Amino acid sequence: MAQDVRISPRQRAILTAVVESYIATGEPVASKSILAAGASSIANLSSATIRNEMAALDTAGLLEQPHSSAGRIPTARAFRYYVEQLTGRADTSQQISEQSRLQIDDSYAGVATASEFLQRTSHVLALMTQGVGVALVSASHRDLLEHVHFSRLSESRVLAVVVTRSGMVRDRVLALDHDLTLSELEAAARFLNQHFQGWNIDDIRAEISRRAERERSEYVRLMNSANDLWQRAMVRSDAATQNVWVGGVANLAAHESDRDQLHRLMRALEEKQHLVDLLNAYVDAQQDSVRVIFNLEEHAPEMRNLVLIAAPARVGGENHGAVGIIGPTRMQYENNMNAVGYIASLFDRMLNSVQ
Repeated sequence: MAQDVRISPRQRAILTAVVESYIATGEPVASKSILAAGASSIANLSSATIRNEMAALDTAGLLEQPHSSAGRIPTARAFRYYVEQLTGRADTSQQISEQSRLQIDDSYAGVATASEFLQRTSHVLALMTQGVGVALVSASHRDLLEHVHFSRLSESRVLAVVVTRSGMVRDRVLALDHDLTLSELEAAARFLNQHFQGWNIDDIRAEISRRAERERSEYVRLMNSANDLWQRAMVRSDAATQNVWVGGVANLAAHESDRDQLHRLMRALEEKQHLVDLLNAYVDAQQDSVRVIFNLEEHAPEMRNLVLIAAPARVGGENHGAVGIIGPTRMQYENNMNAVGYIASLFDRMLNSVQ
């Protein structure tokens, strides 16, 4: 991070102008172009003064010069510093423009469930930010079972579809240690639906385990089968079941010059697990605000030169997942942070209205 950066107010204004000019154009920034931009905080400075301050910022590791005759471009440290100035302002969800707010609100017309909200979110974020929109939902241990269905795909492979009272629909392909017949799967689903509809997910697991221990009768195999299927379909609450939606992967093609890296990234996004790992690693359950994360390559090498902007999706103070975007370092940080923050703030209101 850039907390150790110590620069003067004038240098801060010049650095901000350089970062915003580079974000807008993608070209090295010269002192004359900063003056031409007409920022009020540096309007009275001479070109020579700005050059001297840019040289000092270069020495401080905040700017760099691609070659001797070019202007300067921000370093990764400069982007971090710039973002820290943005995050020090008021709640980003309240700073979004009225036009963007209306566009986002209209995008959720017809949404009827939490799953639909999050799936739509990945596309809305991709459209609004020109990055990769992602939305992650975690199964709460207080989620209540509405219905479960098992389908036999092939030998020892089963599709589990679980619907909760909160409106979440989750499907997962299960690889079992032993094969189950169609009638056994139907019996297991029927047993769960008849006996545990409306139950807490963790309580279902505990009760099935207790009954399996206590009963030594013709129902033992059925109980074990139901328990096995349920454990695989809904993992323990300390490693909550997670769905992730992705939209706008093609947006990166407009920014990423390293085609090999882009191909690796697209494969990773298709697998989706890296997105789950990234959001789990960087969006703290107690974090209320939008976070901007650099150095993604430390977690996944194919994420080099990309940035994650994310915020937790909460309902009644409880963390239910996250929404965010992945984009290039040269992005519209303020607009994107505002969009992510606003959509995250919608989650509680939208989910409560559809339940």
